[in-house]
Amino acid sequence: MLLVMPNRPRTPHWRSKRARNQSLGLRARTLTSFGLIAFTTSLLAGIATYSFSRSYLLEQRGNVITSQAFSNARLMGTYLETQRDAVGSLVSYIRTETDGYAVLQLTPEGFYYSVDPLKFTQANIPKELLKTVQGGKAATQKLSFDGHLYEAVGTPVAAVGANYFEVFSLRETERIIGFILTAVIAGLVIATSTGLLLGWFASKRLLRPVGRVAATAAEITEGKLDARLTPESDPDLNQLVTSFNAMADAVQERIEREIRFASDVSHELRSPITALTAAIEVLAAKRHELSDRNQQAFDIIDTQVRRFDRMVIDLLELSRLESGASQIRVESVDIEDLITRIAQRFQFGSIPLINTSILRSQIFVDRLRIERVLVNLLGNAAEHAGGATAIIIHQEKALLTIHVDDKGPGLPLEERIEVFSRFARGRNAPRGTGSGLGLAIAMEHAKVMNGLISISDRPESNGSGLRFTFTIPVESDIS
Repeated sequence: MLLVMPNRPRTPHWRSKRARNQSLGLRARTLTSFGLIAFTTSLLAGIATYSFSRSYLLEQRGNVITSQAFSNARLMGTYLETQRDAVGSLVSYIRTETDGYAVLQLTPEGFYYSVDPLKFTQANIPKELLKTVQGGKAATQKLSFDGHLYEAVGTPVAAVGANYFEVFSLRETERIIGFILTAVIAGLVIATSTGLLLGWFASKRLLRPVGRVAATAAEITEGKLDARLTPESDPDLNQLVTSFNAMADAVQERIEREIRFASDVSHELRSPITALTAAIEVLAAKRHELSDRNQQAFDIIDTQVRRFDRMVIDLLELSRLESGASQIRVESVDIEDLITRIAQRFQFGSIPLINTSILRSQIFVDRLRIERVLVNLLGNAAEHAGGATAIIIHQEKALLTIHVDDKGPGLPLEERIEVFSRFARGRNAPRGTGSGLGLAIAMEHAKVMNGLISISDRPESNGSGLRFTFTIPVESDIS
């Protein structure tokens, strides 16, 4: 069975995740701004409302208290002018508020009389208030009595030689003020929540184009050069879309021009390289006729021409991969049998092949790309690491993993990503070997198959040797 699939570069999950994280960061800042504005505004309004209401209520209550206390004091003065001997019963005639108390002091005698029941007496009057009133001045003072707030009013009744004190409960006023405070706090919570909700809706609407820009930019970065933004109805956002698409067109044109240039140069080099190769083969037949010094020069030329030929072939292949011209040709294979034949065909048959798969079945893969990746990894091990020590296969239901172990000197961590770049070589690589494109081509083939190649230390290697791991998703042939 053979299936031909278009070569569509995919956008890696981590790229999309990073774009989402950036959008989330902008959204969080937008929500924070809206929330802070709503919280600050409602807090200031709440503080002003609460302060004004509290002051107004206390002032109004104070006016009522003072008016009633002075009225009762005048009434008490009238009673005392005619019935001073019955002062004990006169105090009981004074109408005080519920939870209110009155105390009368006769200054010449120094006696105090309180309203029954005798719960609030002269002992409960604040000393400062008592001293002020005894000095001939009316005054008011708040006090705590019986676990509640009261306001005491004292006024001298000089005409009859008495001082009148009356205390009024502020419990109802406290309750109203507490209700206002609760309402202010509730308003603060509601306003902040509303601000956050509005911020969420606004950020969702405003940042949606930013998310599309980030996603499209990630697609372009990963090779989907024809990705573009759709026009926006908003003229300001549409200007951003137009500028972004124009930039993407310019980038695509430049990249395609560079790819065409590399491909054209590689094609143009094929003819002179072919002529040079033919001339080298002719000279090789007469190599024994040359002097030792000329033979050394000939060997250098032969090596470099063959290396140049290999580099041009690799550049042509890399150009096809980057242009997306190649296709995936999927067919059902036995992976162990396929790798065995590939290794034997390219003189790697002596390398041990280990299959650690628990479940073995036919799978759908592109055998030519598998061959290209494996041969490049084995060739890299042969040129730079003294040869591969093992090929390990692990096949699962939806994943195929191929390990290539070597016995070389290893590779520093900071170079393990760079070696997959074009013309990149490790620090310890011998000069003049390879084209520097083998691993780059292998990685491109892996990406076309939605796979990946990674490098790690070889298990139980004691610091020497590397493991190249080639992983691709697969489908099993259960027919």
